[in-house]
Amino acid sequence: MAAARRVGLLYDERMCAHATPDGEEHPENPERLRVIWRKLSADGVASRCMIMKAKEAEDKYIASVHSQNHIKLMRSISSKEYESRRNKIARKFNSIYFNKGSSESAFLAAGSVIEVAEKVAAGELSSAIALVRPPGHHAEHNEAMGFCLFNNVAIAADYLLNERTDLGIKKILIVDWDVHHGNGTQKMFYSDPRVLFFSVHRFDHGSFYPAEGDASYCFIGEGAGKGYNINVPWEHGKCGDADYIAAWDHVLLPVAEAFDPDIILVSAGFDAALGDPLGGCCITPNGYALLLTKLLGFAQGRIVMALEGGYNLRSIANSVSACAKVLLGENFRFEAPDMQPFESSWRVIQVVRDELKTFWPVLSSRLPENVSLRSWPSQMELYSSSGSESDVEELPEVVASGDVIQITDGIISESLSKLNLDEDKISTKTTSSNVTVEQNPTYSAEPQNDGSAAVSKETPSLSFTWRSELSKVYVWYASFGSNMWTPRFLCYIQGGKAEGMNIPCFGSHDTSPPGSTMWKTVPHRLFFGRSSTPCWGTGGVAFLNPEINHTENSYVCMYKITLEQFNDVLFQENCLVKENSESGKTESPDSPLIGLSEIEFVSRNKAVHLAPIKDSWYSNVLYLGEEDNLPILTMTCPSSDIDRYKFGELPLSPPSKTYTTTLIKGLVEGKNLDADTAASYINAAATRGL
Repeated sequence: MAAARRVGLLYDERMCAHATPDGEEHPENPERLRVIWRKLSADGVASRCMIMKAKEAEDKYIASVHSQNHIKLMRSISSKEYESRRNKIARKFNSIYFNKGSSESAFLAAGSVIEVAEKVAAGELSSAIALVRPPGHHAEHNEAMGFCLFNNVAIAADYLLNERTDLGIKKILIVDWDVHHGNGTQKMFYSDPRVLFFSVHRFDHGSFYPAEGDASYCFIGEGAGKGYNINVPWEHGKCGDADYIAAWDHVLLPVAEAFDPDIILVSAGFDAALGDPLGGCCITPNGYALLLTKLLGFAQGRIVMALEGGYNLRSIANSVSACAKVLLGENFRFEAPDMQPFESSWRVIQVVRDELKTFWPVLSSRLPENVSLRSWPSQMELYSSSGSESDVEELPEVVASGDVIQITDGIISESLSKLNLDEDKISTKTTSSNVTVEQNPTYSAEPQNDGSAAVSKETPSLSFTWRSELSKVYVWYASFGSNMWTPRFLCYIQGGKAEGMNIPCFGSHDTSPPGSTMWKTVPHRLFFGRSSTPCWGTGGVAFLNPEINHTENSYVCMYKITLEQFNDVLFQENCLVKENSESGKTESPDSPLIGLSEIEFVSRNKAVHLAPIKDSWYSNVLYLGEEDNLPILTMTCPSSDIDRYKFGELPLSPPSKTYTTTLIKGLVEGKNLDADTAASYINAAATRGL
């Protein structure tokens, strides 16, 4: 069988011409391709493959998933005409650089994946590996982002489905095992039932790059494509072989069998590998080999692997070599020192199955019980450097130092550090009843440069009676977004969902309605950020700029509620409330984020950035004054996010039609504005830059 397998291997030195413009160090660098090629040659793998050279993709094929404006820019960006503006244009995108070789590399990368996919589909090759860069899965219809210029895999998939119908490819499975969510690929096939898109990635409750809500498990496709988009979002780093194998065995493989694809395209990022400086996960080369082996049973083994991320040179070389040997038919023995998935991974897998079981009945059964599971990673694990020499030396295979250049933590340049990719920023957490909770902390606050304060945990003091104590304390909660519409706000108090919402709220422990309601304006700028949420789908959601600006006033609807209820709203806004998949009970943190001491502090300092949830979207509590001797509080993004919005690292996006309608209802029913004036108010906030 090994001799009969014809495995394509595409490598072309021309794709190494894409590099940082001034030679700065960067994780996505040309050495990534070269080190893989040297490893495959040293292992005798390359000589057993059909070696292929790259050819550029034609514009008409790229246009199947990208806009003409985007294609034109990528075609021209390396020309002399753009030389003086190239760096300025790059800064408009999220984590992108350009140089004189970028255009050719981008078109070669896209064309290479088309080339190998076509030959595998036609039966000329049994499988293939495309060693391409720049990577592609983050690139969207009209935007380069996350080191990606064209979406190489999406272009190839569309080519097989729509340009080469004679090849008989009617159903494609795309498996994206890069540690980051394949946001671009997801959007391009979100309503297409011919493509089953499966992405397993770090999500970290929405704080891990690309930090968009549509990486959540509840984004399952729309229209005819509903059920054909599968996200398995890990809650933290350090996930390894056992976690990924569990996702394969209990989600991907059963669905793949039911879907019965004609070909499999793998967005093969290796930044979830042990030792990667960005991913913080722990897959071994043999782990990747086993994941790939499990896919060989489908589509008659017709698999195309296209390189995506992976920034530890030793890890990526070892892992690609292990996968290539699998495609060539080599047997391997899988040995793992710890074959226990995390409790959180098991819980995520069950939630994913529950979300999809209507569309894939094979997922209807419960996961096996009495499975040995690991608890949440220890602080030492989470804070350890994922790119350390000690981690790298633990890799099962050794590469001669003459063949591989080892990446170091220092390779992460200042430009990359602006990405929201740092698992070292995870705050201290423990687990209780399978849900992440903060163990009875009190807080200290340190003034920040923006005038707010960062709150950090110290020693326990609040008892478990905090709910009864805070249920007697009243505050005004000021809403500037969808909660301005009372039926929507009551979902946070009484549970359920209002018109336009995709998912229900859990509600507060105290379901009593607000004591009273009133409206006012505040001197803060309203804007719409992020690009999608599980509740409202595609489109931005409302934030207030924490900085006071007396030339800009925003409407707020104020609800008189208890401080206990305010904490419950804060928990739900920041995705801290979970449903226990075993018991079906709702579980939330067992200590408050805002207590009496924090009220006193925020009234003096005007803002508190909550360190335990500092990477969450609404982790900044603002003090907006008093009414009837009660503090007026709201929650918004931290001031550091404002800079990220200004520099384009976070997206400013207009709200969806459904979300806009909800805002208008709130403004109209508050008797502040008529419908036309309310719409103009929202449109103005959505179209002005920060």
